[in-house]
Amino acid sequence: MTSDLTLLTAAEQVVAFRKRSLSTVEMAQAMLDRVDRIQPAFNAFCVIDAEGALVSAEASERRYAEGSPLSPIDGVSTTLKDLVLTKGWPTRRGSITIPEAGPWTEDGPATARLREAGAVLVGKTTTPEFAFKPVTSSPLTGITRNPWNRDLTPGGSSGGAGVAAATSAGTLHLGTDAGGSIRIPSSFSGVFGFKPSGGRVPTYPPTPLASMVSFGPMTRTVEDAARMLTILSRPDIRDVTALAHDCTTYHEELDSDPRAWRIAFSPDFGCATVAPEVAVLVAQAAQAFAELGASVHQVDHIMDDPEPLMTRLRRGFAAYAFRHFDEAKLAIMDPAIAEEIRSSFGADLNDHFDAEMARTALMRQMAEFHQTYDLLISPTLTVPPFSAEIDRPQGETRYSWTKLCIPFNLTRQPAASVPCGFTDAGLPVGLQIVGPYGADLAVLQAARAFETIRPWADSHPDLPGGDQT
Repeated sequence: MTSDLTLLTAAEQVVAFRKRSLSTVEMAQAMLDRVDRIQPAFNAFCVIDAEGALVSAEASERRYAEGSPLSPIDGVSTTLKDLVLTKGWPTRRGSITIPEAGPWTEDGPATARLREAGAVLVGKTTTPEFAFKPVTSSPLTGITRNPWNRDLTPGGSSGGAGVAAATSAGTLHLGTDAGGSIRIPSSFSGVFGFKPSGGRVPTYPPTPLASMVSFGPMTRTVEDAARMLTILSRPDIRDVTALAHDCTTYHEELDSDPRAWRIAFSPDFGCATVAPEVAVLVAQAAQAFAELGASVHQVDHIMDDPEPLMTRLRRGFAAYAFRHFDEAKLAIMDPAIAEEIRSSFGADLNDHFDAEMARTALMRQMAEFHQTYDLLISPTLTVPPFSAEIDRPQGETRYSWTKLCIPFNLTRQPAASVPCGFTDAGLPVGLQIVGPYGADLAVLQAARAFETIRPWADSHPDLPGGDQT
């Protein structure tokens, strides 16, 4: 067992807990110490509940002593993005417009499932206001910084979760994704992130973005994410739109034969401009699937540019979601987000539903595509990490550099980002793996197969003080 307890995977921890060779309380304290160590440098957390975490760890310790752990993640330290409703903790959605006082009296489905499973909830991670931009900064919490270079952004909107995963400040991390918000920071932070199929993980309360959003895991290994998804996908009656629970134990079903896979590799979907360094690393990663025995074919054009369609839909959703916001609220918000909200007012209903029809056509197009190909792989993002002081790279629109992520929120397909290498500047790059709607296990199996021949979990950023994790 490693001397640094925070580097243990959830799978390793649970084995040690069962053998009684590691205490859940000792593990939780190590994680809390790591949170305290990384927080001043990277600003990944907006809530830290050391007392509550230790109480939960003590309860888990008693269950292991009795031989009755609750689940495959009992006693494992877990963080939640500040969009996820949590009893007893403020859920401010990254916004200064939401008072801290609450009351906070209810767990959302994901929180409830994790709590029922015995996860040790450590705290909440940062997000931009209402998760409304793909980097993580806000008037409420300030700037969250990339663990590989503090001058750069970790991406967003689940930026705090990405940083926490990369620095081992917790083992399991819950993010949300309505336009790339799990995959973007996973790529920029060098961790594994999985956006499940829409409806796979029940969500509540409902939001205008509910048809595009997925809650999902961000971890250092595929198996840990699969363990988490096994729990998160359990049913909740509050989400009547969720997929029927299929009882899949994802972490026990990760083995598959890659030789049966038909994979499409698209360098840019035919609609994006990818930075050369990113393109080279992703092409090399695509070759790894051929080495595994999969049938890999390059497909240059996948779809037309999805950014305009997402922009039209976001305008309609924002107009509805923020219809009660007055100028006094907008004036204290992130200026870029406030301007996007202002510009949404007066959105045309016909245009919004025209966009929904176009979205339906894209869903059918991708369903037909997957009649030929089991999986689609591509870069996760078109660029490596950029300055934390700005919302987009020079020469890009706000979302153009994320356009390879956007389509799969529109189509609700499962999509993962796996680390596939580093630039010459030592910055991580992500490979995106996409499956047909509902094929969550297939995406996880592909990610696991890639991980076996191109492992990434032993690559760690420097921590404050210059030490390796």
